[in-house]
Amino acid sequence: MSFQRNAGRGSKRPAADVDAELASPLAVAVSAVERETLSMVRNALMLRRMRLAFQPAVYAADPSIIGFYEGYIRLLDPKDRVIPARDFMAVAETQELGREIDVAALQLGLQVLQRNPGIRIAVNMSARSVGYKPWTQMLRRALGQSPDLGRGLILEIGEASAMQMPDVLIPFMADLRAEGIAFTLDDFGAGATSLPLLQAFGFEIAKIDGQFIRGIDCSETSQRIVRAAAALAREFGMFLVAESVETPAEAGWLCDVGVGCLQGYLFGPPEVNPDFSRFRHGRSGG
Repeated sequence: MSFQRNAGRGSKRPAADVDAELASPLAVAVSAVERETLSMVRNALMLRRMRLAFQPAVYAADPSIIGFYEGYIRLLDPKDRVIPARDFMAVAETQELGREIDVAALQLGLQVLQRNPGIRIAVNMSARSVGYKPWTQMLRRALGQSPDLGRGLILEIGEASAMQMPDVLIPFMADLRAEGIAFTLDDFGAGATSLPLLQAFGFEIAKIDGQFIRGIDCSETSQRIVRAAAALAREFGMFLVAESVETPAEAGWLCDVGVGCLQGYLFGPPEVNPDFSRFRHGRSGG
């Protein structure tokens, strides 16, 4: 926030002059709505009004084969309507509330894996949750009770989040790989990636940000970006996934350039109760 302190020689800011941004009724209203949304999120977590919706990621070469499902957490308001993540996630990410959301998502994901052995699901997390005891203790407890659980779990971490905490995240990832857990670098290409850090992390999977995928079959700019991302992924041994795929033309172009898995509404929306037998049948048939 900036103030115009000395607009002219000898001028003084009147004592009653209030910063325009703070005085704006719109700013006050936005702040009130934000507080109300965060309160709804906290109540949803406390009252367990939550669920995971799963979207399949299919193999580009054969979309009948599902590589994994991504679980998106859905928090519900008192009328059982989904609270849009865009309305709270950016703020929650910087607070303990974000860690609590990660705990809830992990718990739901682990429960699904326990009920459906043999499938693979990806659960989103922030690098900040690595040092959050409720999250790490829950994961360790589940792995202790079901040692094979790790082979079905993929932890998905945003590029910006990963790059902020490499000293903590790199040993954490190395430790959990011994349990069979794989890691996805989400939003690949959307931020500033350090190549030495990318090598040190050793992500097994990289997911290209959806902003580069929409309409890629007719966007030369996006095509150049995705070709570069694909080359970089190959260089670092990462399996490449494209999200937000919505048309056959997009899917065809991505398959031709060597993207391994495709995820988006073309292949299915996020579903709370998906037919997980599709994963097993597709895998055994492939």
